[in-house]
Amino acid sequence: MTPEASEKEAGAPPALGIGMVGYAFMGAAHSQGWRTAGHVFDLPMRPVLAAICGRDESAVRAAADRHGWAAAETDWRRLIERDDVQVVDVCTPGDSHAEIAIAALEAGKHVLCEKPLANSVAEAEAMVRAAEAARERGQLAMVGFNYRRVPAVSYARQLIQEGRLGTLRHVRVTYLQDWLVDPEFPLTWRLRREHAGSGALGDLGAHIIDLAQFLTGELLVGVSALTETFVKERPVVSGASAGLSATGGGETGQVTVDDAAIFTGRLASRALASFEASRMAAGRKNALHLEINGERGSLAFDLERLNELSFHDHTEPAPSSGFRRILVTEPEHPYLDAWWPPGHALGYEHTFVHQARDLVEAVATGTGPVPSFADGLQVQRVLAAVEDSAAKNAVYTPVPSPS
Repeated sequence: MTPEASEKEAGAPPALGIGMVGYAFMGAAHSQGWRTAGHVFDLPMRPVLAAICGRDESAVRAAADRHGWAAAETDWRRLIERDDVQVVDVCTPGDSHAEIAIAALEAGKHVLCEKPLANSVAEAEAMVRAAEAARERGQLAMVGFNYRRVPAVSYARQLIQEGRLGTLRHVRVTYLQDWLVDPEFPLTWRLRREHAGSGALGDLGAHIIDLAQFLTGELLVGVSALTETFVKERPVVSGASAGLSATGGGETGQVTVDDAAIFTGRLASRALASFEASRMAAGRKNALHLEINGERGSLAFDLERLNELSFHDHTEPAPSSGFRRILVTEPEHPYLDAWWPPGHALGYEHTFVHQARDLVEAVATGTGPVPSFADGLQVQRVLAAVEDSAAKNAVYTPVPSPS
């Protein structure tokens, strides 16, 4: 009796073979999600880590062994051709997202693609067209905005949808990191436009744009922006960046993306929004903070305290009102009915478990997953508008006052 027949006879859920392209930071996070989801949630299908792919044979084999993948490939086209792969998870730099995702959809696979969806609006539009055609054949496509899956963030959206904040007035979101403060940090692929598309804007800004739209249920309809590259050249180190060869001798290369972006925006309801994304904020490791103010109240979230939500009900009497801490660990909160008893905190890695759960359930039911490729395209359009606005906002040189 085959393992598949044995599982069927035993009443086990059918297997859903996962093939993942990419094995570095995001590959490790996604592996954790796929490996764990079926052990925590009662899923209609069982994720199976069928194959992982990367160009470096020894490195991808080591990643397969470390993270529990059954096989390793060095060509993503061969991974897509595998009969034991039904979902292709794209965790590569942005310059390959469109090619891999479109090929996978055309081959009849479901696709999960890391954010930002692509490196340009044109690529994202092509991916949406491929996803729409695949949807008619039964294939699904989802973009990986994992911070939607933080239980406190999902609960914040629920409070807003219930009208607890009333008409929205202001949205403020910042995402700050400091890993580029050192000017000797090497010129990795994330600092080259041809690979990453943009810098802090796409890497961090994509997340906060998506969160603002996800939480409010509204789209951004206008932006005004500034961007800056503070360190314009960095050391070229062998193996530090895709597409770069070893140079040695202290040679440097040009940074072709932004280090930081600041922009304001307007939501469809005319609520105002402000955004800041930087990888040059000394002392900030992964500091994502948001606050939303409405006529009836406000809420705030800090990723470094991701099991908590701050909520202010402005309808309460002033002498006793103020922000209060909600510990988002109750079984009634999003995603938490399958985890630990109340008060036992979750972490960053759990967002990828929740992401895997949501996609498996969508595949099993044939329901369009969210965020969709169309949602990813919307974020891509905002990113492009931010870059366009920043390019047009010329630097103003003050005229010296007469002495």
